Amino acid sequence: MPPLITVKFLSYTPAYIIEKKQYGTGERQTNPSVTKIDARGVTLLRYEAISPSDNKDQLSSERLIDQTALAGLGHLTSGLSPIALTLAVLDWGLHLAAAPGKRLALAEEYGRLVADAMHRVAGGTQEPSSETKDSPRGDPRFSGEAWNQFPFQVWANTFCAVEDWWNSATRGVPGVSPHHEAVVSFAVRQWLDIWSPSNSPLANPAVAEQTLREGGLNLIRGAQIWLEDAERLAARKPPAGVEAFKVGETVAATPGQVVFRNHLIELIQYSPAGETVHAEPILIVPAWIMKYYILDLSPHNSLIKYLVDQGFTVFCISWRNVTEEDRNLSLEDYRRLGVMAALDTISAVVPDRQVHAAGYCLGGTLLSIAAAAMAETGDHRLKSMTLFAAQTDFTEPGELQLFIDHSQVALLEALMWQSGTLDSSQMAGAFQLLKSNDLIWSHMIHDYLMGQRTPMIDLMAWNADATRMPFQMHSDYLRKLFLRNDLASGRYVVEGNPIAIQNIRAPIFAVATERDHIAPWHSVYKIHYLADSDVTFVLTNGGHNAGIVNEPGHSNRHFRLLTKAANDICLSADEWSSAAPVQEGSWWPVWTAWLATHSSSERTAPPGMGSEAKGFAPLGAAPGTYVLQR
Repeated sequence: MPPLITVKFLSYTPAYIIEKKQYGTGERQTNPSVTKIDARGVTLLRYEAISPSDNKDQLSSERLIDQTALAGLGHLTSGLSPIALTLAVLDWGLHLAAAPGKRLALAEEYGRLVADAMHRVAGGTQEPSSETKDSPRGDPRFSGEAWNQFPFQVWANTFCAVEDWWNSATRGVPGVSPHHEAVVSFAVRQWLDIWSPSNSPLANPAVAEQTLREGGLNLIRGAQIWLEDAERLAARKPPAGVEAFKVGETVAATPGQVVFRNHLIELIQYSPAGETVHAEPILIVPAWIMKYYILDLSPHNSLIKYLVDQGFTVFCISWRNVTEEDRNLSLEDYRRLGVMAALDTISAVVPDRQVHAAGYCLGGTLLSIAAAAMAETGDHRLKSMTLFAAQTDFTEPGELQLFIDHSQVALLEALMWQSGTLDSSQMAGAFQLLKSNDLIWSHMIHDYLMGQRTPMIDLMAWNADATRMPFQMHSDYLRKLFLRNDLASGRYVVEGNPIAIQNIRAPIFAVATERDHIAPWHSVYKIHYLADSDVTFVLTNGGHNAGIVNEPGHSNRHFRLLTKAANDICLSADEWSSAAPVQEGSWWPVWTAWLATHSSSERTAPPGMGSEAKGFAPLGAAPGTYVLQR
């Protein structure tokens, strides 16, 4: 009897040759496989048989036991590997035990810390002897004049001094691996944050004053807000206020049509705003970790609407919110069914024109892979490539690497193997921990202690519109990119051939943000070290999302910009930062001007919506159906 093999579902469109295959016996059915052959007879899309060892119901008994045990452990620890943390603590603790000089320095520093604390409690007027913080003003948690009054200043200064001591204790221990050092330091910081005086209703002067003024009513309101939030969380309902932002009405409302749909994407073509447009269209590849409309929020801050208003023909991918049945969709499937299928459609709708392609976060990484693979085969359809907060080299991915090592990835894989997908709530928890003071504790103080519900805005509503990621794709992403750094190292393989970003000849426009905790700007900057084409690099203020949603007219916005020609000397990131002048305002107009410069000088009549003659008739109005999936 032949082994049972499942076949990956790739696409379904009239332009493809459809073949239904079934392997093995019994009632198990396979998804239709698809092969697309171009005019030269080259197979562009094909079905792939997945090894039975990769299937949930085909593992060996030993492997099944191991995966089940790991998944159970992951459920108990919210997806964090206690083994990874234990190894980090042992590495740090054993090396600290073997470093008497470090322990002596810590003991002396601790003695000064205690003396300074006693000095402050006693109300002494002399300057403390230690070099620890004498004022908490540099910490946003302790901003405000009330924190300079007794006893609040004593509590804040002492807490900051304890934080400094623990930072010294967890850093600079000889022999500890950098990864383990970062993990221990991060874990200690999270533990200390719990005890921050700013998080206590008694030790926070603003909360104490509000409580006295209202006779405790603020705490009652806060308890009611907490109870409502807890009930919504337990029922897996969106946060309060999200209902005011309706997809297709108040957000994701730019007019357009879905002109292509396969199992993984809907491709939206947006209606033109004028009688002429730039000749070359734009393809936007968003990340699939969240819904695409981060780039089409409210009309005043929609990047897609802004591009349309500037006279561009815009296409955008809307990713399907995958389910357990999609567990074996791979990163390669996302390239073929996402970027390449979209480019094929655009080539039919706007024939004989190159395309400006832009990718955001994961979408930018995927676009880089696709562009490198296209360069490998002589596919010159890209006029330019734009990367928004997207990494191509993963050697320094910032604090996100704290959650990505072999132990952690094995645990995540077990959880995804069991459920078929990675739920966004697991990713959201990790992202919140990276900025816990901004995303967790400040929210708790404002809503639960001050009793004031934080108003919902479009960006927060989008952030609550969660998606899932398939097991195989996310495993590919973590192992091939984060752990092995295959893309930057020239080891990433597409259709049997290793690809290299150095082969991309299209000019590149890359945007990074100053406070990005997901794709730190020093990491995004590394596109300079990989690309042999012209690179225009922008560093804007804001974080991973707010720095990209950066519409003109938004207050307190600035950016830096420099262009490196292919034959220019490459500066380091810090050298670049020193050399690039600060410019006030939004970077959006600069980007659209750059796109116009790299477009044909001619303006043309807008293309039709889709191409019915070529099998791409409009399938429905934007924002389509995939964005509505829960």
